[in-house]
Amino acid sequence: MFIFVGVMQNIQQHIEALIFSSTGSISPEEILQALEKCFQQTFSLEETELLLEKIITKYNSDEFPFSVEKVNMGYKFYTKEPYYQIVKTQINIKEKKKLSAAALETLAIIAYKQPVTKSDIENIRGVSADYTIHKLLEKELISIKGRSDSPGRPVLYATSEVFLEHFGINGPEDLPKLKELEPSESTSQATDMSDFDVNKN
Repeated sequence: MFIFVGVMQNIQQHIEALIFSSTGSISPEEILQALEKCFQQTFSLEETELLLEKIITKYNSDEFPFSVEKVNMGYKFYTKEPYYQIVKTQINIKEKKKLSAAALETLAIIAYKQPVTKSDIENIRGVSADYTIHKLLEKELISIKGRSDSPGRPVLYATSEVFLEHFGINGPEDLPKLKELEPSESTSQATDMSDFDVNKN
């Protein structure tokens, strides 16, 4: 059972903050782990899930333009349908920014080597890939595709459906073969990729 003392009285709000700040869906187990580490207290998974249900009910109210939905065994905030257009409008009027050279290089490595680990990417590029991977995940150009069987079971990354839709291909097999790419074609491919609107939310 939760011990409601001081800040613990706002445990539901803390859970809402975790869902809001998560880049993807967050599972009850991940929420529980964060709560226990933050407050140095043992929490009940059952009560955590009950609070999650209360949060879902709360945001189902017409008072809010967004809801909390259970997806992929976790929880995430979503804009409600009547507000899609205003959000889309705001995204479209924001200035477009091109992907950095580092992001393009990382995206190309993932596209051709997928599924691939962060260490594999760093071995090829020779520099840390933490920031670029984070940005590509944020823009939904790549996604997590499980874990490797190698020691430590590192996360595996692959291109996403957003990537496929933007470049008009059905799958990685439709990517140009590297040996078929002449220097001029490689330059053109990079230019096309750099035009992606990285302001997608």
